Amino acid sequence: MKKIYHLSTCDTCKRIINTLNITNDFELQDIKTQAINESQINEMKALAGSFENLFSKRARLYKELDLKEKILTEEDYKNYILKHYTFLKRPVIIYNTAIFIGNSKKTVEAAKLAIHE
Repeated sequence: MKKIYHLSTCDTCKRIINTLNITNDFELQDIKTQAINESQINEMKALAGSFENLFSKRARLYKELDLKEKILTEEDYKNYILKHYTFLKRPVIIYNTAIFIGNSKKTVEAAKLAIHE
């Protein structure tokens, strides 16, 4: 599978996608206009190891809902991501059986190496 879950309005996501020089066989899914479904999030979790690894603690809603003060379960992380796209740490790049989550320089470089090896 070659897929990128991203936000088309996010300049960081746009910059990363451009940096990756992806081929036309990649599927891009704008998570704002095409919500993530349960099978997709489960597929990501299988590669990532947990829903928490996919969850963005930098999301504005995370602070607004005061989630930092709560003890969240794996099911909570999953439900928040399914409920609102901002909870997905992005972009999520899936290349074959590898997953790259987030926008850290290290993650983007690892994705670029995997895609262009």
